[in-house]
Amino acid sequence: MAASFLHLVSSIFGWVYTLCWSLSFYPQPILNLRRRSTTGTTIDFPAINVVGFLAYFISNTAFIYSPQIRKQYAERHHGLMPTVQINDMAFAAHALLTSLVTISQFVPGLWGFDKKGRKGPGARLSTGILTIIIGSFLGVGIMAINVAARHDPDPKTGWAWIDLIYTFSYVKLLITLVKYMPQVLTNYRNKSTHGWSIHQIILDFVGGLLSIGQLGIDSYLQGDWAGITGNPVKLALGNISVFFDIIFMIQHYWVYRGKRGTAFSENEEAPLLDGQTNGEQSNGSS
Repeated sequence: MAASFLHLVSSIFGWVYTLCWSLSFYPQPILNLRRRSTTGTTIDFPAINVVGFLAYFISNTAFIYSPQIRKQYAERHHGLMPTVQINDMAFAAHALLTSLVTISQFVPGLWGFDKKGRKGPGARLSTGILTIIIGSFLGVGIMAINVAARHDPDPKTGWAWIDLIYTFSYVKLLITLVKYMPQVLTNYRNKSTHGWSIHQIILDFVGGLLSIGQLGIDSYLQGDWAGITGNPVKLALGNISVFFDIIFMIQHYWVYRGKRGTAFSENEEAPLLDGQTNGEQSNGSS
């Protein structure tokens, strides 16, 4: 009875976190559309998300549907099956598509946005993020060549195709570690979170907590915590997301509360300072 209940809780956690994380991809493009501008946010975030979620989708799909990968996983983890769930794959596919939509908003002509926003902070890929993207593709290619050349029939002792799938997973892990930093720094430089949707952060935070919870329940039901160590990306996704979400919430609700900084679009009205009148604002007083 207890096991059946925990299976139900795990399923509920899984689909609710999938819903929260999936919905978290909508507030930012909706905000951009409403403001007709991408100022205040960076192209780095959706760009690196496209690469990360492509890798995550490939790894999840392999762990769920590839008999060879599932067999090799079992041989390395005491006969257990991967803790990857259908909702993990569904989330990755949805995140990939919505990230593509968001990155398209940085091409002003496609959406009728203010073209002046193209020159603002974060309008172009940073060198660091571009380097990580290129390095990720190179890393996967090198591992594929390595496995093909040194493939061992016994996955316990040698190279196997599961190592290539793990490489996709580690690409996602690396990207999760760094993808939030450009936006954290942009908020810091702007001294504002204006243009960066806090609603996506709240949904991301709830989703991260539930994802960690589902992984813990699934490992408990298997009676082996290898379910966590064997799925390091899902564990990292939840924990790293929660960590950075807390940083964003501190920035929004405490450090830069009520501040709009320098990130507003030229089509938007700048905020009045204390004691300032509309006439003073139009004269450029500060």
